[in-house]
Amino acid sequence: MAAERGARRLLSTSSFWLCCLLLLGRRAPGAAAARSGSPPQSPGSSIRTFTPFYFLVEPMDTLSIRGSSVVLNCSAYSEPSPKIEWKKDGTFLNLVSDDRRQLLPDGSLFISNVVHSKHNKPDEGYYQCVATVESLGTIVSRTAKLTVAGLPRFSSQPEHSSVYVGDSAILNCEVNADLVPFVRWEQNRQPLLLDDRVLKLPSGTLVISNTTEGDGGLYRCIVESGGPPKYSDEAELKVLPGSDVTSNLVFLKQPSSLVRIIGQSAVLPCVASGLPLPTIRWMKNEEALDTERSERLVLLAGGSLEISDVMEDDAGTYFCVADNGNETVEAQAELTVQAQPEFLKQPTNIYAHESMDIVFECEVTGKPTPTVKWVKNGDMVIPSDYFKIVKEHNLQVLGLVKSDEGFYQCIAENDVGNAQAGAQLIILEHDVAIPTLPPTSLTSATTDHLAPATSGPLPSAPRDVVASLVSTRFIKLTWRTPASDPHGDNLTYSVFYTKEGITRERFENTSYPGEMQVTVQNLMPATVYIFRVMAHNKHGSGESSAPLRVETQPEVQLPGPAPNIRAYATSPTSITVTWETPLSGNGEIQNYKLYYMEKGTDKEQDVDVSSHSHTINGLKKYTEYSFRVVAYNKHGPGVSTQDVAFQTLSDVPSAAPQNLSLEVRNSKSIMIHWQPPPLATQNGQITGYKIRYRKASRKSDVTETLVPGTQLSQLIEGLDRGTEYNFRVAALTVNGTGPATDWLSAETFESDLDETRVPEVPSSLHVRPLVTSIVVSWTPPENQNIVVRGYAIGYGIGSPHAQTIKVDYKQRYYTIENLDPSSHYVITLKAFNNVGEGIPLYESAVTRPHTVPDPTPMMPPVGVQASILSHDTIRITWADNSLPKHQKITDSRYYTVRWKTNIPANTKYKNANATTLSYLVTGLKANTLYEFSVMVTKGRRSSTWSMTAHGTTFELVPTSPPKDVTVVSKEGKPRTIIVNWQPPSEANGKITGYIIYYSTDVNAEIHDWVIEPVVGNRLTHQIQELTLDTPYYFKIQARNSKGMGPMSEAVQFRTPKASGSAGKGSRLPDLGSDYKTPMNGNNSPHGSPTSPLDSNMLLVIIISVGVITIVVVVIIAIFCTKRTTSHQKKKRAACKSVNGSHKYKGNAKDVKPPDLWIHHERLELKPIDKSPDPNPIMTDTPIPRNSQDITPVDNSMDSNIHQRRNSYRGHESEDSMSTLAGRRGMRPKMMMPFDSQPPQQSIRNTPSTDTMPASSSQTCCTDHQDPEGATSSSYLASSQEEDSGQSLPTAHVRPSHPLKSFAVPAIPPPGPPTYDPTLPSTPLLSQQALSHHIHSMKTASIGTLGRSRPPMPVVVPSAPEVQETTRMLEDSESSYEPDELTKEMAHLEGLMKDLNAITTA
Repeated sequence: MAAERGARRLLSTSSFWLCCLLLLGRRAPGAAAARSGSPPQSPGSSIRTFTPFYFLVEPMDTLSIRGSSVVLNCSAYSEPSPKIEWKKDGTFLNLVSDDRRQLLPDGSLFISNVVHSKHNKPDEGYYQCVATVESLGTIVSRTAKLTVAGLPRFSSQPEHSSVYVGDSAILNCEVNADLVPFVRWEQNRQPLLLDDRVLKLPSGTLVISNTTEGDGGLYRCIVESGGPPKYSDEAELKVLPGSDVTSNLVFLKQPSSLVRIIGQSAVLPCVASGLPLPTIRWMKNEEALDTERSERLVLLAGGSLEISDVMEDDAGTYFCVADNGNETVEAQAELTVQAQPEFLKQPTNIYAHESMDIVFECEVTGKPTPTVKWVKNGDMVIPSDYFKIVKEHNLQVLGLVKSDEGFYQCIAENDVGNAQAGAQLIILEHDVAIPTLPPTSLTSATTDHLAPATSGPLPSAPRDVVASLVSTRFIKLTWRTPASDPHGDNLTYSVFYTKEGITRERFENTSYPGEMQVTVQNLMPATVYIFRVMAHNKHGSGESSAPLRVETQPEVQLPGPAPNIRAYATSPTSITVTWETPLSGNGEIQNYKLYYMEKGTDKEQDVDVSSHSHTINGLKKYTEYSFRVVAYNKHGPGVSTQDVAFQTLSDVPSAAPQNLSLEVRNSKSIMIHWQPPPLATQNGQITGYKIRYRKASRKSDVTETLVPGTQLSQLIEGLDRGTEYNFRVAALTVNGTGPATDWLSAETFESDLDETRVPEVPSSLHVRPLVTSIVVSWTPPENQNIVVRGYAIGYGIGSPHAQTIKVDYKQRYYTIENLDPSSHYVITLKAFNNVGEGIPLYESAVTRPHTVPDPTPMMPPVGVQASILSHDTIRITWADNSLPKHQKITDSRYYTVRWKTNIPANTKYKNANATTLSYLVTGLKANTLYEFSVMVTKGRRSSTWSMTAHGTTFELVPTSPPKDVTVVSKEGKPRTIIVNWQPPSEANGKITGYIIYYSTDVNAEIHDWVIEPVVGNRLTHQIQELTLDTPYYFKIQARNSKGMGPMSEAVQFRTPKASGSAGKGSRLPDLGSDYKTPMNGNNSPHGSPTSPLDSNMLLVIIISVGVITIVVVVIIAIFCTKRTTSHQKKKRAACKSVNGSHKYKGNAKDVKPPDLWIHHERLELKPIDKSPDPNPIMTDTPIPRNSQDITPVDNSMDSNIHQRRNSYRGHESEDSMSTLAGRRGMRPKMMMPFDSQPPQQSIRNTPSTDTMPASSSQTCCTDHQDPEGATSSSYLASSQEEDSGQSLPTAHVRPSHPLKSFAVPAIPPPGPPTYDPTLPSTPLLSQQALSHHIHSMKTASIGTLGRSRPPMPVVVPSAPEVQETTRMLEDSESSYEPDELTKEMAHLEGLMKDLNAITTA
């Protein structure tokens, strides 16, 4: 079977390659033909070509008369020749049995003996030509309208009239528009010849301009529309001889609004009559038209305007202005230009495969905007799920099937006409590649299949097609690659899908090669779809997967749209809307929501309704509104209805006309001008205006005059001379008369004054300048016989022509406003009438300067507070009593914050503005006191500064090093130097100490330098025991509570070459190369040098001290064992039971570490040498071991000793300091307490003795002491000064472990020292709880290995008596078990071994 399948595959592959070769061999001619627009169908080719099929001639709109013959032209091109049929009003005509209609050979329709009567109009209608080619398709032509002129009827006929020679005359003869082309005129029963003087208007009216005596006679018009001619009545036109008598200027024919199509001609009639003879001029949109220079604008007889070849730009409002010198009248008309539909983009032919989606594009223009419909093979395309109108005009066909082939036409139509354009759709077989077409013809879902395939293996079916996500309107499909291509990186996929039971299939493509998922959208809820997936490679499409049946989720059952929504107006301010229950309510309808919106706005309002109708009140009168309804059920809102629009009823105007003005023409007439009421108050179409006037002396005798709604002026004649009249105007609608204007008065002239020339100059002009205005007053011209219709006031800075104001002739003063202060204005005054403006009168004036009173100050802000946030930031907050209670700023006020520091005293304020009630001041100096104040400003008003608030910024580490560092040698002591310096310029806080670094190698790492800490803010320090004739480098670093600052630059100092012993001129003995300079230059608390001793003496002292220590400890231990009471045993038992873990809890009251210090109460170290007290401002400070080495102490028991608290608290931990000491190759100094106070728990003091070390004994739980007890122990270091009569001896010891107090081990290795936590250890000085007061003690300095300073012998006196020791131990409540003593003895035994090792060495 496998071999058979392989053979079949090989055979199919060979056949495929053979077909490809045949296609390639025939491709060139087809491609050339395709480029020519009509690719030929070569023999054997599988690609069908597009067939040329189009109309050569299409029928046009035709006007006919009854009884005549009509030909509607139509001709179509195709091979083979198409079959032509005709439709009338959408129904095919049966031309076989019709004896009056017949089809001509070219396809045109011939209609003989057109029938038309009042009740029978079988030939009038819309005709369409239909061309069909079998097996190809059908196309339809544009629709042509056949109009048959009706029976002639005259709507107006000529009347008898008379006219003066040279004037114009009109004779009316108006018929229905269809018959206008058949109207002609006769004079005295003879045909009238038309020329430049005699014109027949498009309505049929005859216009005779510049009449002569020969124009007199009898006139009639005749309508000849196929039947017997129809004659109008005869009218006589009398031509009167010329006369000097003037007559009023009136319009015989006014222009009327009309609509024209682009390319047609438009005639706007305008004929005026009057003596003197008037002249006619035209304006468009307030601009004069030059008819003499324009080729398309012609002034016809009588003054009518003809516009030939109308264009879209010709649309607008045209004004006909008639002027005879005495008066001017004008009339206006609107010209609307329309355009037939025109295609901007026509549909194009499309090749496609089945299941594809295609789009026919169609873009049209026209005026009014055309509507578009689509026709397929002559039948209307009804939009559905698979045929959709997209982007207004384009036709989208989804999921093509074979029956979709054919011709598609886009038909556009509007009120003016219609047009059609078509394209052909050919559906190819799937194995035929689609030729290259414009990319707009196919949708994005099908563009992946345009490339022709090459020969090669095709992919198998995708595997495991599943719907990974199913929603109401989309489904997401995923699959695995075909078995033939497990990687599938170059495969693309198509997902074909269709509704169950529907043969039309659609598909979606993957976005990129290798993608194995597609989301199919725009599905219907609760619908079953069938899916299959097909893979594609460069050779073509592979096998399809098995069909997958998936049903979309049901959608929440919401109501459908409410049907039959209607609206009707019930009053000028209310509209009632009705509707019915939705057909698909999907449950009980709970309520409806009615939405309505005024046309032209975007603010929609809504109201809840429980019934099927609702009346909305409070609407605007005569205003259009749109309405829609949404039904609600328990699931929520349903589908909205379509919008329906309706207009409220009209009403009487609610406002009077505007801008009423009176113009006295002469002694018997007054012209009235006005403007319509505001548009929002017209409440309907203005149908006219009512003018009421009366004599001011007889208010009851009122005369009324009605004028049309388009007229905005009226000349009132027949008035009395020199009489004052009152006038008012009201607007009218079909509903009645609106409110009238206020009465306005005008007085006729006493006599008809001269208006043939301009007025003379006013007799006087006076000006009175103010700050921003000038009051102008004047008197009229002296010659009162010339008409003055008003005065023109011109003014401006330096020139009077900048502004011009016209006032009534009765006015004698005017105030010119809005001027600039302190400015020179030139003013001119001219009287004017209808002839023009008279001679001006000039005057100048300077406006007064502007003096602004000082505004009242505002209240200053209150409650100013400064909140410190950091070392350089302070937040300022305040309150404003001039604001409301909620302190919300709603106006344009702002606040100004100012701040400064008083150091230095001349510091200037800094300012910043804020618009809120707080401000963040940044960029301040650390540890600096600032003062702040706030003021508020609103416009030109400001407050005074508020009360000040103060704030000091937080401290910051020093940002600059100590300055002015100097090093000098101490007089008489060449090994001692004195370092002096000044505080850093940017201390940023209180200086709590300094650290002096010195080294003989300036390039050494900083951790290899020797450290000398200085406590407090002292500015000098001495360092002793330096090596002679050696260069040293010094650096100083300051610190405050925040940390360490930067180091100063290195200062070099070379010790002098002086020789002699230390202290008294003797040279120090040579201690060998292994002895290094000590780390700390401290000698003693007083800085006194020690006497020289040899190394043997040092060993003797050390051994003696060790032996005495062992003896004393043994005695104390034996005594303590005997003194143990049963009470103490109970306490230990209780302690062990409670603290089973035997861990040290850190509470000094409960747990006290063992104290192995010897209480040298009566020991006295006799100094070998004594030196005078050092400088009291200097101190020798040992290097601290950790952050607790240098703790401030206070010896309150020794009143004879003057105490100085010199403390330095470092940040380094004990481990880090120990490591640092190890790196430096030297040992840190340790303090050996010789005198101390008793423990804090003691209730007795012993003034006769010195003091007991301030350590506490551990009462229990010592067997398993926490090893942290060793590393967390604190060491006390202090330098104290005694009275001059006392000196404190010192002993130099080299400890290797902080707990081996008297051991002198060998030199440690370079690495950091390590401690064995398993060894029992006792801290030198246990740190009490923080609540306890730590007392100071006198200490012996323990040097380091690197100094050239000799060791100092220790003289040990006799031990204290046993009774005193016992009493002291009782006070401290110390007791030890035998096992504890055994451990302590083992520890002392280790100490002795170390001493023996050193001694033998």
